[in-house]
Amino acid sequence: MAGFTHLFIPGPTNIPEQVRQAMNLPMEDMRAASFPDLTLPLFEDIKKVFKNETGRAFIYPSSGTGAWEAAMTNVLSPGDRVLMSRFGQFSHLWVDMAERLGFEVDVIDCEWGTGVPLELYAERLKADKAHRIKAIFCTQNETATGVTSDVAGCRAILDDANHPALLFVDGVSSIGSIDFRQEEWGVDCAVSGSQKGFMLPAGLGFLSVSKKALVASRTATHRRCFFSFEDMIRANDAGYFPYTPATQLLRGLRASLDLIADEGLGNIFARHHRLAEGVRKAVDAWGLKLCAKAPKWHSDTVSAILVPEGIDSGDVVKHAYQKYQTSLGGGLNKVFGKVFRIGHLGWLNEVMVLASLSAAELALLDCGVKLAPGSGVGAAIAHFRRSQQPVIAEAA
Repeated sequence: MAGFTHLFIPGPTNIPEQVRQAMNLPMEDMRAASFPDLTLPLFEDIKKVFKNETGRAFIYPSSGTGAWEAAMTNVLSPGDRVLMSRFGQFSHLWVDMAERLGFEVDVIDCEWGTGVPLELYAERLKADKAHRIKAIFCTQNETATGVTSDVAGCRAILDDANHPALLFVDGVSSIGSIDFRQEEWGVDCAVSGSQKGFMLPAGLGFLSVSKKALVASRTATHRRCFFSFEDMIRANDAGYFPYTPATQLLRGLRASLDLIADEGLGNIFARHHRLAEGVRKAVDAWGLKLCAKAPKWHSDTVSAILVPEGIDSGDVVKHAYQKYQTSLGGGLNKVFGKVFRIGHLGWLNEVMVLASLSAAELALLDCGVKLAPGSGVGAAIAHFRRSQQPVIAEAA
């Protein structure tokens, strides 16, 4: 088939040409004397994306799942009690990992389409007079349902309860795309991955940790090897890794961090919000609904869109790919067959979003969904024409 195949899943995302070209180089020696010239600035510059001023960041050759495991096994001990909530496929997988790693998991099951239940967290923390809860977990952006939770609210309830528990955040599909302030919000372990807002292929797991988490890791007793903070710190301080790093991905990371710095995080967040609003206007015009139950849960990186009764969302996704060369995200777990997802994060502009909406609209019509042709695309165009993205000057 002629033309490009379009990618609008919520990760891996589109890769800027500058990043692709940065990775197109001969293999290099990761033990060379010049290698720290690349790596030492990377460790510092990635902290800026997390807004981590006093802790440190680790870069693992893994997915975000590996960074999840690194956070838990380095900072917690077997049998530690942790407070978690489950409201989508990825928050579910985080709970599953915690249980399999031997923690005592106090899990709150929530309706899919909602997010972290701050009121219930507050109740559990205030009732925990003995401070048995060692950490609370927040999935900032649940990719399966298009729901964003309130990380700052998690810190507020910890402070209100005067509770010493650590705060863990899954920011795989949010950090670099949605506002995140590790230092200000008192986040102890923040996890992300290379294939979302960092605009890279999958293969790097990022873990940004606070000073408090580093101190906790010195007395934590969970077994760890590949993800050991101690091994990483010893090697990273000299600009190296305790094992073979993904050198070409690191070159790509250098290019992606430069792009992020050039645009500025404030502008990136504003761009993502504006593009996401265009998708939401289209969904309204189609007469459909988001999986997210209320505007406070709306995600600026992915929209999970409910299809009408009698329509299989998997057919919509398959049709968009096979006939219109466009990859949309399918429904996962409890929303399998009920939603399709449009990823609108990373290296993206208005016309790319309109392409995703055009393909979705064509596929919906072909699969029997009753909507006015051009309605969604037209609503998004009207929004983009009305709205102007302000240029936000970054603080020096």
